[in-house]
Amino acid sequence: MKRLIILSLLIICSCNNKDKDVSVSDKSKSVLSTEKKTENTVDFDLEIYDYDGLEPLINKNDNKVHVVNFWATWCAPCVKELPYFEEINQEYKDKNVEVLLVSLDFPRNYESKLIPFVAKRNLQSEVVAFDDVDQNRWITAIHKDWSGAIPATIIYNKEKRQFYERSFTKEELETELKQFLN
Repeated sequence: MKRLIILSLLIICSCNNKDKDVSVSDKSKSVLSTEKKTENTVDFDLEIYDYDGLEPLINKNDNKVHVVNFWATWCAPCVKELPYFEEINQEYKDKNVEVLLVSLDFPRNYESKLIPFVAKRNLQSEVVAFDDVDQNRWITAIHKDWSGAIPATIIYNKEKRQFYERSFTKEELETELKQFLN
């Protein structure tokens, strides 16, 4: 229940996102381009989707196994399990496995928290941001029984789909993934 309240607040607070640095390429996707100056210059284009833009990314019909993790930098269990998704991404990329990390961070924190987080941890999985205020639509569209709490993960291929509203250890994640590999 507490997670649902936090997620609801996340969605409500994101309604007023008027970042000047965000250029909208269409209604369902925008891109935040930023260059962070440190010892090493980091260029990172954060793709930002509403549900209509995200839907094709979480419902691909190809010969791959897709692992989609919904997370946020402010979610301790999410951050704790991120290295496991990164390990799965590295260890299984040659076995037709793709990992997508869907951030539910507040839009106002993309530049100050999300992008530095991704850069500092050198995340190699694809990272996108999700910004859609109509949680009554997209939560049940992603999975009919999802409360909206994170972390949440979808593992699917063209024959099978499983939704998990929980966090994983590396071993648990790998066990679930292997059920989808031929």
